[in-house]
Amino acid sequence: MSPANANAQAPLTLALSKGRIFEETLPLLEAAGIQVSENPESSRKLILSTSDPGLRLIIVRASDVPTYVQYGAADFGIAGKDVLFEHAAQHPGGLYQPIDLNIAKCRLCVAVREGFDYEAAVGQGSRLRVATKYVQAAREHFARKGVYVDLIKLYGSMELAPLVGLADAIVDLVSTGGTLRANHLMEVEEIAHISSRLIVNQASLKTRAQALQPLIDAFAKATADK
Repeated sequence: MSPANANAQAPLTLALSKGRIFEETLPLLEAAGIQVSENPESSRKLILSTSDPGLRLIIVRASDVPTYVQYGAADFGIAGKDVLFEHAAQHPGGLYQPIDLNIAKCRLCVAVREGFDYEAAVGQGSRLRVATKYVQAAREHFARKGVYVDLIKLYGSMELAPLVGLADAIVDLVSTGGTLRANHLMEVEEIAHISSRLIVNQASLKTRAQALQPLIDAFAKATADK
């Protein structure tokens, strides 16, 4: 059997991250008649089978989903707009984004500790220290505003940075705002609305269109029917 034929007969691979995106993707898969065999929260498996022998899931970090798709380790995936924006800055091209699935909605915001006069600091031309996981989005946001910032890359516990003097502000995802309030922070600016999108490897779209397109259409229909 040639490599091309072997690839055509291999199951499609969908890359997902654990947590909210996985949970909100399940109804979309069910609308396509597909059941997932296990929950990654209770299973240590990183490759999950489904009721469709032509589809398997791989569980990866949210920030890695675009990489797996772009380099062909997964045929398609689901990733937040925040992750895609950061990925595109370093790895332009290679991803087709046919559908905004409108799942895992939140906001990318600027937040500061309670009592910090953000407007005054910005108005006076102060140079702010900003902690964030989303360096590219933060850089572009403050550049548009003409605000000078020193960006500090963090990978978690973002809310701690202003409380211990590491940063004046943070740029982070906010859903309900509960974590900010619990840590005596307040949202001062919204940068963007965030939702998750279906992303497809462009080579897979060409070589495996017969298998991929029905799933893309099913996701589109399920999203439109919500």
